[in-house]
Amino acid sequence: MSTAELTGQYYDLHEHDHPEGGSTMLGFWLYLMSDCLIFGMLFATFGVLGGNYAGGPGPKALFDLPLVAVNTAMLLFSSITYGFAMIAMQNGKKNAVLLWLAVTGLFGATFLGIELYEFNHLIHEGAGPQRSAFLSAFFTLVGTHGLHVTFGTIWLVTLMVQLAKHGLTAANQRRVMCLSMFWHFLDVVWIGVFTFVYLMGVLR
Repeated sequence: MSTAELTGQYYDLHEHDHPEGGSTMLGFWLYLMSDCLIFGMLFATFGVLGGNYAGGPGPKALFDLPLVAVNTAMLLFSSITYGFAMIAMQNGKKNAVLLWLAVTGLFGATFLGIELYEFNHLIHEGAGPQRSAFLSAFFTLVGTHGLHVTFGTIWLVTLMVQLAKHGLTAANQRRVMCLSMFWHFLDVVWIGVFTFVYLMGVLR
């Protein structure tokens, strides 16, 4: 028996099965953990600086809580519709997946539109990020979350193009699952923002 055949048998005996895409999912979980650290630091910063108004307006004077509640509902609805997309994917219904992802994207875009309107209104009223430490921390935290939603929406549109072109391949299904984790993560972070920044700020 040749050396090459012996080497081949050795590798056959010692080869371990690795689930396809396992490294992708692990890497994405690590990314989400790093994002948790980023938002944790931003929440901590807001907790320290959130009461420093520098003689300027505070949350009660600035925040339109009903509008923020509507915006929160947009993101919550988007998580629900993404869940419907996951169910459709499990049933192998590509068109239904695309439909629910499109609805999710519309909710996400509406969320971003309302947030941009809020930012524009605050800046127009002279309450920009340079006005006080409270507003600097607010714009940084909420703006970072908004950037994540923006990137997630771009990712969603790109994924829809891939699904329309290649269908529910194993690789595309992994991508849908990764985006699902990312989207729900943003939903959880926003609930923290709504509670800690807006609701508690107005109730102080």
